Amino acid sequence: MFSMRFTSNVKLTNQTTILEFHLLRLTDDPELQPLIFSLFLSMYLVTVLGNLLIILAVSSDSHLHTPMYFFLSNLSFIDISVGTIVLQKMLVNIKAQDQRITYTGCLSQACLALLCSGLENCLLAVMAYDRYVDICHPLRYTVIMSHCLCVLLVLLSLLIRSVHTLLHTFMVLQLSFFTDLEILQFFCELSQVIKLICSDTFINKLLVYIVGVIFFSVPLLGIIFSYIQVVSSILRIPSVGGRYKTFSTCGSHLSVVSLFYGAGFGVYMSSAVIDSSIKNVEAPVMYTVIPPTLNPLIYSLRNKEMKGALRSLIVGISFV
Repeated sequence: MFSMRFTSNVKLTNQTTILEFHLLRLTDDPELQPLIFSLFLSMYLVTVLGNLLIILAVSSDSHLHTPMYFFLSNLSFIDISVGTIVLQKMLVNIKAQDQRITYTGCLSQACLALLCSGLENCLLAVMAYDRYVDICHPLRYTVIMSHCLCVLLVLLSLLIRSVHTLLHTFMVLQLSFFTDLEILQFFCELSQVIKLICSDTFINKLLVYIVGVIFFSVPLLGIIFSYIQVVSSILRIPSVGGRYKTFSTCGSHLSVVSLFYGAGFGVYMSSAVIDSSIKNVEAPVMYTVIPPTLNPLIYSLRNKEMKGALRSLIVGISFV
């Protein structure tokens, strides 16, 4: 496990003179390196191929040109981005047996990971709103969820999360780091980068917690409110079959929401009782790698329309 090493003549350095950071090695056992590389490469390929198939299926099937699948395509694109941002550099480091990452590369990775996770949070809330309108206001669904509104909601999510990310980035750029920069995680996360700052980070940490709570709790509250309304509407349906059929349209989204927030809360709740060496490896995997890998499987296995579109796409590709 890496540790910060300081001597009596340690010097502080501004961010402009920093050349590189050192990331956590997943294991020091050389026999496990090929196994870990194969495991994460497989997860990366499943993430990219699974989400890419969903994007292609939605774009090629006119029956899926609806708001729900428009948001799903955007979610799949974000999942591909998250997998690429987090896993690609880690795979390169394992293969090269070199845990170094440049200062620019580290901050870029940290900011892009923060942006993508925030976008996924917002999109899940937007998708919950879509389910609310579809079930609670079915006659006005096509009027309310117009193409312009769908695009506007995605762009608004991107704008809000970009401001959030840039705010943290500019704060970090104004601070200084120690010369010995070892990150106790296998990728650059903003909270881990802030720990290496030698300047007073009280404002940064306060900003991370306050802004983080606001930006992540508001979408979650929106999801909860939407599904309270959805459940209320479903309970008013007289037949059991009708209630099941209506609620089944929310099944995939609820599974993805549970996976996304369940992983995040699970990591947070277990952080106090799990050994730090284990937490530094398992926690990031739980909330950055697992959801993007499983999301396409959830939507393809639980959704009949998506199954049909994927089957047609695969058959069409095989005959090309």
